[in-house]
Amino acid sequence: MLKNYYFTLNQEAGTDEAGRGCLAGPVTAAAVLLTFDFENEILNDSKKLSEKTREKLKSIIEQQAISFAVTHLHPQEIDEINILNASMKAMQECILKLNPKPEFIIVDGNRQLNAKLGLKSAFGKQFSKTEIELLKSIPNQSIVKGDAKFMSIAAASVLAKTYRDEYMNLIHEEFPMYNWKQNKGYPTKEHREAIRKYGVTKYHRLTFRLLPEQLKLEI
Repeated sequence: MLKNYYFTLNQEAGTDEAGRGCLAGPVTAAAVLLTFDFENEILNDSKKLSEKTREKLKSIIEQQAISFAVTHLHPQEIDEINILNASMKAMQECILKLNPKPEFIIVDGNRQLNAKLGLKSAFGKQFSKTEIELLKSIPNQSIVKGDAKFMSIAAASVLAKTYRDEYMNLIHEEFPMYNWKQNKGYPTKEHREAIRKYGVTKYHRLTFRLLPEQLKLEI
């Protein structure tokens, strides 16, 4: 059974990301601020749920959450600042979108939210000094496998996964040969074979190992 909160605060947000290990598409983060007494018996880490269940939960979370936010960080920014920093920045952007602002944040993983605050890049959002100070002012705790332990992180994992899947389904229509509707940009054998055959697109992460070392790709 998932716990409702890490601390006994009415405004504790959970945040998580999806798509960190993909070869194509964005890394997508979500943050969710649930009511203190939110209940749902099927909510869990999104990786443990079927697509049908995730879609059902997405609607419930959006209707019942106090506030929620989702952010895509795209391949150009991932390539510039690296995937770990991009994942963190995406979660930070989500926190800034929440209204009201949380009093405490729990983060899935082993890295606190305030790492690399204000990281500058040529792509995407530039944090203002006020936004950086706001993020610094909110205490947070990283929790390994938090999406299987706390309601708000699990809810964030569901939103991050469903929104990212929707995005990959959309760009699949533009480049159907990579079958992103099925593999969602992950490094499947089929996806890598398509990269070898057709090359890369604007949605691929060029700093990732797109093909095994024994194969070469003209970029």
